[in-house]
Amino acid sequence: MSSREEKAENLRRELMELKNYNRPTICQECGGIMIFKGCGEYKCEDCNYMEYDDYGIVRNYIERHSGATTAQVSEATGVSQKSIREMLKESRLEIAVNSNAFLTCEICGSAIRSGRYCGRCETAYHKSIEEKARAARNINLSGFGTERNTGEEGAKRFTRDR
Repeated sequence: MSSREEKAENLRRELMELKNYNRPTICQECGGIMIFKGCGEYKCEDCNYMEYDDYGIVRNYIERHSGATTAQVSEATGVSQKSIREMLKESRLEIAVNSNAFLTCEICGSAIRSGRYCGRCETAYHKSIEEKARAARNINLSGFGTERNTGEEGAKRFTRDR
């Protein structure tokens, strides 16, 4: 494997781990299967032991310590700042109203509290995606009885000799 392929593979692994948020699957107490209950909370189906993934840990900490910075949350919970920023960008978490910290819109750079785009840019972004999809759909539908093929386009590839 070349160094470029190795780098791509390592990046893919990092991205897969980033979205995982350390979800528990096996109970630490009895070895049973952990069932997702919502909001980052998991419960063992055998012994009812409760455990949290990274999102649940961060969410519980923020509920008790509103207005905490990313660094404070990371230090107290052990969840990386990178994961916390991804949760903010996924709109799973939101920056407090009275906080000095903020995110910036990836298109125009204005201050936002969660997500990747401000309201105006998000609307424009989704409209452009819809327009592209509509244009692609119209291209795919052309030729169904509205136009005639000319030349060899659409001709039979093989003819049968009798």
